[in-house]
Amino acid sequence: MKASTRAGLERNPAGSRRVTLLELFFDLVFVVALAQISRHLGLNVSWLGIAQAVILLAAVWWVWAITAFVTDLYDPEQVSIQFLMIAVMLGALVMAATVPHAFGHGGLVFAGAYVGIHLGRGLILVPILRGRRAQGRAARIFGWFTVSAVPWIVGALLPTDTLRLAVWVLAAAIDYLGFFLGYPVPGRRRLPTERFSVTAEHLAERYQQFFMIALGDAILVAGLVYSEAPAGVAPAGGLFATFLSTVLLWRVYTHRAGEVLPRAIESAPAARRFIGRAPYTHLVMVAGVVFAAAAFKQVITEPLETVGWRTTALLLGGPALFLLGRCRFDYEVFARSFRSRLVALGLLLAIVPLTRLLPLVGIAGYVCLVLAGVAAADTLRDRGSRAEESSAPAT
Repeated sequence: MKASTRAGLERNPAGSRRVTLLELFFDLVFVVALAQISRHLGLNVSWLGIAQAVILLAAVWWVWAITAFVTDLYDPEQVSIQFLMIAVMLGALVMAATVPHAFGHGGLVFAGAYVGIHLGRGLILVPILRGRRAQGRAARIFGWFTVSAVPWIVGALLPTDTLRLAVWVLAAAIDYLGFFLGYPVPGRRRLPTERFSVTAEHLAERYQQFFMIALGDAILVAGLVYSEAPAGVAPAGGLFATFLSTVLLWRVYTHRAGEVLPRAIESAPAARRFIGRAPYTHLVMVAGVVFAAAAFKQVITEPLETVGWRTTALLLGGPALFLLGRCRFDYEVFARSFRSRLVALGLLLAIVPLTRLLPLVGIAGYVCLVLAGVAAADTLRDRGSRAEESSAPAT
């Protein structure tokens, strides 16, 4: 731990690139948050429930993603940054605890915690960075979160779920668009991306760690559900299918692109632009895992039942969403997408007409076969040839 000084607050690019223990501790809150979101989605499987889960996940993810960006720009060993992380951790815990009631009586608490995290960050960073160029960046980011705070709070005060959802979608769009555009302000152009001096290994590892958290949530859900399920071959088959699909999601994510992500960040001609897109790509992949986890309960407890479109939409749509994000991830790292991902998406779509005839465990098994095919194609592509290096797109 270091005493904070304006001169030493920003991370030294030549310093340690390791993720600190506090950052790993910070991530524990998001295990709770993802578990709550997948549980909420599993209990509210409808178009409205799916939309609610998406906006809740978008809010939780943005708290984590911006904090990861802050700890990459600033030295996490500084006292002020550590205090900031612990404060964000408390706010994120409040958000996680109120996820089940965010579209009910807990809406104001959820939105208030989200707004408090982002505005509080600015109120800490702007004064500390006084006299440095980074202060202007922090002030502009704070300004954008001030604007989005209005629809977040207004939405929490609205009486119906649909109205709240609509206004919160607007609020989240402001937050995500601000980052994408580089936080422009009237009379001044967007923040030059060259000013973001990122530490490739650190930031890449942080994204990978959050994806592991999402996979951990899927395993947690499967384990807890199976512990309460009746003994039998069918529930055991459901547990095996859900576990295997989680392992395959890990394999497909980590193969090659996960390994070369740090080098892609460092070597891409437009590396800063690449960093600007990474939060959105990973959100899609994480959402795919959360959606799949939401269907695991029924796969284990009702493995031989045929159910409606809602559960099968999660069971098939989760992996499909993950593969869509993975296609974009491939493009960011290798400047192209691989045919196996597109074939897999087609296979997941092809079985939709038969889902009303197949038991849940059969659909889950089919998903495993599709994902196993993608993993096998990745392995065969590298066998006997030089492993492909990153070649991120210039634009």
